[in-house]
This record gives sequence, C-alpha cells and structure tokens, in this order.
Amino acid sequence: MIVVKSFKNMFNIPELKNKILFTLGVLIVYRLGTIIPIVGVNVKLLSDFMKQASVLGSFFKYLDTFSGSSFDRCTLFSLGISPNITASIMMQLLGMSIPSLERLLKEGEFGRKIFNQYTRYLTLGLSILYSTSYAIFLENQGLVLDPGWGFRILFIMSMVAGSMFVMWLGEQISIYGIGNGASMIIFAGIVARFPIDVMKTIVAIDLGRIGIFTALFILVFFLAVIACIVFLEKGERKIPVQYARRMVGNRMYAGQSSYIPFKINAVGVMPVIFASSMLQIPMYIIGMLSSKFPALKALPEYFSPTGIMYNATTFILIMFFTFFYTALIFDPKELAQNMKKGGGFIPGVRPGSRTEQFFDYILTRLGLLGAVYLGILSILPNLLLVMIPTMPFYLGGTALLIVVGVALETSSQVESYLVEHRYERFLSTKGR
Repeated sequence: MIVVKSFKNMFNIPELKNKILFTLGVLIVYRLGTIIPIVGVNVKLLSDFMKQASVLGSFFKYLDTFSGSSFDRCTLFSLGISPNITASIMMQLLGMSIPSLERLLKEGEFGRKIFNQYTRYLTLGLSILYSTSYAIFLENQGLVLDPGWGFRILFIMSMVAGSMFVMWLGEQISIYGIGNGASMIIFAGIVARFPIDVMKTIVAIDLGRIGIFTALFILVFFLAVIACIVFLEKGERKIPVQYARRMVGNRMYAGQSSYIPFKINAVGVMPVIFASSMLQIPMYIIGMLSSKFPALKALPEYFSPTGIMYNATTFILIMFFTFFYTALIFDPKELAQNMKKGGGFIPGVRPGSRTEQFFDYILTRLGLLGAVYLGILSILPNLLLVMIPTMPFYLGGTALLIVVGVALETSSQVESYLVEHRYERFLSTKGR
C-alpha cells in the first residue's frame, strides 16, 4: 500500500509529473528508433549470424545487450549513447592533462559550454569510426545486399545521424527530465531485453535445453546479485562533525552535532558505464581485424564474455574509473575548507590540512572497497556462462549493475521530490 501511495503522490506534484512524463516520452522515441532498420543490410542473415555460438557472435551479443537488441537488427540507433560516453571520458581525461582544457573548465558556464561542444565533435568522430568498422565487418561477412561505396556512405551517414540524435535525446533528459540522460538511455536498452530473455528461457525449458532446476538456479543467482548490489549501494560510513557555539546577532547558538555520510560506492553507476563504453573500443577493433585477417580469428576469444582478458580488463577499468570519478566529484581540500568556514570540526582531528588528510584517507579506502565490490559483481554473472554454457540469454554483470544502479539513483531523486513537497506543504500549513 505504501508503494502504491507513493506512486500516486508522484503524479500529484506537477513538476515531478512533467519530468517523469517527459523522460518516458523521450525513451519511447528512443525505442522507436531501435526498430527502424538501416537500408542495405540482410537482416535475416545478420540475425542468423548473431544466433551462432561463435566467438564473434558472443562479441556482438555483448554489444547487443547495451543497444536493446538493435545490433541484432542493425537499426538506426545501433550505436546508442556509447560514442558520447566514450567521448566524455576522453575529454575529462584530457581536461586533467592539457592546461588549456583545464583552464577552460575553470571559466564557469561559458567554458563548460565550449568544453561540451568539443565533446560533441569527438562524439561525431567516434561515431564515424564505429560505423565505418561495422560497415566493413558486415561486407566481409557477406551480410550486405549490395556491397560498395554507395552502401558504406549510406550506412555510415545513417548510423552517425542516429548516434548524434540519441546523444541529443540524452541531453534533453538531463535538462528537462529526471535522472542522468545517458544512464537512462542505457537503462532502457537493457531493460527492453528482459521480456525477450524470459521468453527464451521458457522456450529453452520446453525444448529440454535446460532443466527447471537450472532455470530456478539462474533466477536465484541473479536475485542474490541484485540483493548484494542494493545492500552495498546503501552502505555508508558516517563521519561525526561537531559545530562550535556561534554568536549570530545578539543571540548565542549552542554547538550542534551532525555527520557526513560517505557511501561505500560514492560515485554510483558511472564507473561501470565508463568501463563498458571504453571496453567497446578494443572490441570493435578486434572484431574488425579478425574479420579482415584470418590469422587473427582466434583473437576475439580472449575478449568474449567468458574470456580471461575480457573479465580482467573489465575489473581493472572499473577499479580505475571508480578512483578517477571519485577524484572528479570529491575534493578533500574543498570539503575541509567548507567545514572550517562553517565552524565545524571532526572530533580528534584538527581543522585545515589534518581534516583534508583525514578526508583523503577515508575516500581512498572507501573508494578501494567500492571499486573491488563493483569489479567483482561485474564479472560474477559472466562466470555463470562458464557454469551453464546452454544459458538461453546473456546478461552481463556490467549490465546488471547499470540497471540496479540507475533504478536506485532515479528512485532517490523521486523520493527527494516527495520529501520536499511534503516539507513545503507543512511549512505553508504552519504559516496559516
């Protein structure tokens, strides 16, 4: 009953209702784009190729997971939001290493607009690179109706236009909707596969490919992983803060006690999204090279979801981006200075540089714990493919982390709107 009441309350707040409806509308437009096929591709042969149990088939199944099955049908939005996310990662890394870009980020709103424009240009370049490699791969595999430069130009223009439009849709969600636009689009693509995966499992049970107990084990396994994600996402370390007595006007205010909550995973699901996007670059290159050079056909085996290199690289990338994104969001020096200005201090820790060192100590150790937890849970579902080779669907750990993480972040934003609305109504009642 509480859940139903909260659901109704969401639509009683005009601002929240408009944001939710706008986000749903944009996601519907995105899903419509994932069913528009690109001209010139033999979709039937491509679908048969995707169903093969080959290494390249597994590689494209991985890409298909994040595009909501649009890779399977080679649709207009096959690239999705991945080029934009990869471009954002590259620009943030360059912004920390190139002085001119670093100064641009410090110029306020004007500098950030120019920086975002550079990111869009880089997104365009990556989209051209991805679509070109995909076109060459399709031609080499004989999946094109009329190979040649006419097909390549039309194919590249279609995919690049779709990728840039998806980037624009993500920006609109971030501005006018609820949640992070890029995260919501990836979330929608992954969740759209769930009904298909359920049907595949039911069919596999009917055909005797997997037993009913095996299917129940898969269900319990994923539920256990989801429970671990939710439990660890809610975990936090509370740092006690004491505020000294202050004189405001002619009144003396007594000191107060509070705390600063540091979550185990302070940066949410973004490291997982960054890692999955960055991993697509070598996988694209490997897929293109292996299709062009027969001597390299065994190379994608190491970067399949069950391969050692894939899982090791995923773990390392998530570890790296967890620390990288934590450094972008949290500045121990700024936290210490703001606390000192507000008259607060941590019991047993001197204000100033000592507090800064303490914050750095806490963020480093919590970041390590969060990075290890994200890395382990991201590769754990991939091990299920090794245990059950006949599993009828593929749902990687990174996809599962993204789905649960985005759902938790979005629910937190909705909850904050509900709390704010009740608080404002309480104040207006008291004022009367």
